[in-house]
Amino acid sequence: MVTVSGFAERQRKDGSPFITLELTGSVEIVESQTSGKMYATVRKVSIPSTFDASIAQAMIGQKIEGEIVRVICEPYEFVNPRTNELLTLRHSLDVS
Repeated sequence: MVTVSGFAERQRKDGSPFITLELTGSVEIVESQTSGKMYATVRKVSIPSTFDASIAQAMIGQKIEGEIVRVICEPYEFVNPRTNELLTLRHSLDVS
């Protein structure tokens, strides 16, 4: 199950607005690659929708069947907003 945890209004390349839903998955316990210690985390993803803001707002808290999964994709660069570190990623998150 995933939970609708929020929404955002974004702009297409042509400047027109659309709404994305922010989805949060279930809690997972994972092992740190650097320290080897276990910690709890959740996967989060934003997906486009056809809803307006009022419908998206009403959906917050709703549970939806599915899970957030890691999908291998073509490499792309990403700048970590907290550290300004440039990363090359080879995966994305998707809802299945």
